[in-house]
Amino acid sequence: MIRLELVDVNDLWYLVGLVATDGCLARAKPVVTITAKDEEYLALIKRRLGITNCVGRKFNGHGQLAHGIQICSRPLFAFMAGLGLTPAKSHTIGPLDIPTAYFPDFIRGVIDGDGSIRSWIHPQNGGEQWSLRVYSASRRFMDWLKHRIADSFGAVGKIHPRGNGNFVLKYGKLSAQKVLAACYRDGCLCLERKHLLAKACVASPRGWSTHRSIFGQVVEWQTLRTQPWVSSAAALR
Repeated sequence: MIRLELVDVNDLWYLVGLVATDGCLARAKPVVTITAKDEEYLALIKRRLGITNCVGRKFNGHGQLAHGIQICSRPLFAFMAGLGLTPAKSHTIGPLDIPTAYFPDFIRGVIDGDGSIRSWIHPQNGGEQWSLRVYSASRRFMDWLKHRIADSFGAVGKIHPRGNGNFVLKYGKLSAQKVLAACYRDGCLCLERKHLLAKACVASPRGWSTHRSIFGQVVEWQTLRTQPWVSSAAALR
């Protein structure tokens, strides 16, 4: 069970993002299910939201162990459905009615539910690179998410097909830093390992050379200065 009137409103909108990506609404009864690999993470969600249901265990189609909570709550089910969530939503989910003030909490839930934050070292310049990715089987949801994130955080992403009808919304380092800085904060309800990755991404030096327009100007000048007439003019100064 869960009493919505006792739930922190930011935690509630985080739960909406989590259910939108890694949860589901039952067909025949007012049950909301969330699933995760990390049992301690679900225990944290239970404490923060005042959920009394036990954390259960189940195995996916590959025999991998996962954990889940089934929340039987007619008010919570009605609230989620009123936002645009439906049973069997993986391929049909579209735009959701998320208030602007709580969109960062919603996105944090989306990232924790079905997103990834990763880093690597650029093989040419040795710089630290980062990316933020969100996955979904619904192109409508991806399109809506891309535009809402751009409006809310000024972050520009690109949608790429992954095969089998799935899509990934990808953000490069600078845009990822904008999104993660807005969504993850100390004390927020989140998956701790992604919170640590988010903080590392935000703290990573940007460097002037990562800005496309500046980098293009430098390359253009370095190419230009090798021309004979430029070298001769410089020698006369």
